[in-house]
Amino acid sequence: MLQQYTRREVGRILGVEPSRLRYWERLKLVRPRARWGERFYSFGDLVALRTVKRLTESCIPARRVRRVVRLIEEQLGEANLPLEKIRFVEQGRDLLVIPPGAERPFSPLRQQWAFPFDANKRGDNVRAMACPTAAELFQTALEFELQPDLLPLAVDYYRQAVSIAPDWVEAYINLGVALHQLGRIEEARAAFDAAVRHDPYNGISRYDLGCVLEELGDTDRAIEQLQIAARLMPGHADARFNLALAYEKRGEPRRARQQWRQYLRHAPNGPWASQARARLANLARRKLPAPIPFPAKN
Repeated sequence: MLQQYTRREVGRILGVEPSRLRYWERLKLVRPRARWGERFYSFGDLVALRTVKRLTESCIPARRVRRVVRLIEEQLGEANLPLEKIRFVEQGRDLLVIPPGAERPFSPLRQQWAFPFDANKRGDNVRAMACPTAAELFQTALEFELQPDLLPLAVDYYRQAVSIAPDWVEAYINLGVALHQLGRIEEARAAFDAAVRHDPYNGISRYDLGCVLEELGDTDRAIEQLQIAARLMPGHADARFNLALAYEKRGEPRRARQQWRQYLRHAPNGPWASQARARLANLARRKLPAPIPFPAKN
């Protein structure tokens, strides 16, 4: 189910007063769902509202924005065109629109296509109100991650970032981490899987995927991913720690002991050092089976 936001949450996220949100709703610039006496906004509504806020802060009245949207709907023959699918270009006193799928701006008031570079030749002030870039979405998501109650919104922004930049490994990794923090483990696994597919040599994505797989009970595949992570990042102590845990779970104490030692070698004062030493002491008290000797050569 897609994340929904109340009017209060939207006002806090965008820095917009509830009275302005109600006014924009009356103009049908956004159409939130009404339920239980409350208004619920989608992620697309947030994008649309941010566009309206930018335009009004540039001294373009909301009523003019509504008129332009209505005219472009009539031109395209499409009712209730979502505002987040439209790009706006401010050209002097005119407000141009780049409709979905188009490359050139259109002037709904003049009912004609515009040449985007003509205005520059005349010296007019042209400012494009473009959709946010993947980098902008990523940066906003990072800011939302700092507030636990805004984590669902961070997830939405990371998803938008990877939809624009589908090969951005770091965005997939951050998406997986945010999903994991929300307890959405299976979705986190899918995000880390995507990161590994796009860059098989990224040690962090291998490590994160291994940890999630171990949490989901897929110990064999977890060990496989953590082994690769340890090879790609030889000094990454946490990869050794989690690999040791996975070996213990699979009943391989000798290999687990090797990894505990590797962890202590790289992080002798690390956050898990006392636990690693306790595990090693516990294994030392147990009598490990002798290794199977190789057959003697004749």
